[in-house]
Amino acid sequence: MNIKNKFRILYTRIINSIAFLPGIIAVCFLILSIIMLEVDLSSFGTKLKSGNSWLQLKDASTARSIASTIAAALLSLTVFSFTMVMVVLNQAASQMSNRVLTSMIQNRFQQVVLGYYIGTIVYALAILSTIRDTSDSITIPSLSIYLLIILTVIAVFLFIYFLDYVTKTVKYETVIERIERKTLTAISNTFKTEVAEYEQYQLAGINIAMPQSGYFQGFDTENLLKIAMENNLVIHFRCKRSSFLLKDIAVMEVFTESHITKEMTEKIIATVDLYNGQPIELNADYGCLQLSEVAIKALSPGINDPATAVLSLNALVNVLASRLYSKLPEVYTDKEDMPRIYCPSSGFREMFETCIIPIWNYGKNDQFIQEAMLNAMILLKQRDIKNSYQDLFDNFQFKIIELKEKNKL
Repeated sequence: MNIKNKFRILYTRIINSIAFLPGIIAVCFLILSIIMLEVDLSSFGTKLKSGNSWLQLKDASTARSIASTIAAALLSLTVFSFTMVMVVLNQAASQMSNRVLTSMIQNRFQQVVLGYYIGTIVYALAILSTIRDTSDSITIPSLSIYLLIILTVIAVFLFIYFLDYVTKTVKYETVIERIERKTLTAISNTFKTEVAEYEQYQLAGINIAMPQSGYFQGFDTENLLKIAMENNLVIHFRCKRSSFLLKDIAVMEVFTESHITKEMTEKIIATVDLYNGQPIELNADYGCLQLSEVAIKALSPGINDPATAVLSLNALVNVLASRLYSKLPEVYTDKEDMPRIYCPSSGFREMFETCIIPIWNYGKNDQFIQEAMLNAMILLKQRDIKNSYQDLFDNFQFKIIELKEKNKL
């Protein structure tokens, strides 16, 4: 894996980290403190304070006490807020699924709030470090201190709202709705209704294996197409995205009329993204799997919450309905519309069997699940206007009705 590919993966992890946005906001507050100190010591700030006595602080000790008290108080507030977030994440992981943590960690609002707390602390410490004992009240950065007080008042109101917001984020319906929304967005952004046909080569190509194990998350389409065009290659991936690959196992075949050098092989491997995690933004299949996991976890004996399983099932049905006739692009062509890359993707039938069947196996003896499944098959049949999957829905509906009749006896 070359430096460019490592940097791309590292960049993705950094921007999705819980600390990324708070760090950016903290830097902005540091810049704000520098600007405010410049204003305080400028001719404009001096004139403003000398003309308005209420803007002046009489001695440096008062300013220092205000800044230090606020910094200590906000530090405690930040620790408490981070603790709340960790408790919420732990509760979500134990009661739903570890996979839902990613969507909760990437929640922008809580990152903004935590960033605001940290930024205000940075601002207070920066102001505190510049306060010097002096007999001239004009040279005390009173404007910066008053702005700090305003920022602190805003932080208190943000904390009150943050308490209410965090308690809502751990609710089942909130987590399920967030996963559903992100999955639908991923489908609308990456899926296509018309998938180009691809005629596979009958001759064997040159196998290329990965130098390490991991989950196949996709590839750098632009760079891989460029390599294929420059060297007249046709690249055929053997596995779908999200597949687990073992080291030294062939992941793709390369068809070419010439020899492939070691350098070219390394360039092709460098375009493949191989790392852990389930980013829904890159692969909507992860969203379907997470909704299925939440439903299964809710049906487990330790949780035993069929109502939550029904909520997750309904969200899953909504997602599956949106991908009845669409899927990820499998064929990528060059500027002359010549197929250069083929990567298989999962279709509706496969995702239906992967996500719906396990829920049914776990909860088929529960009346809530029986009714929800029956209603889901009816809705999917109505959505299937092309009658592409009527046999699938009819067979499953027959199983549900048969089991319901059997339970009545």
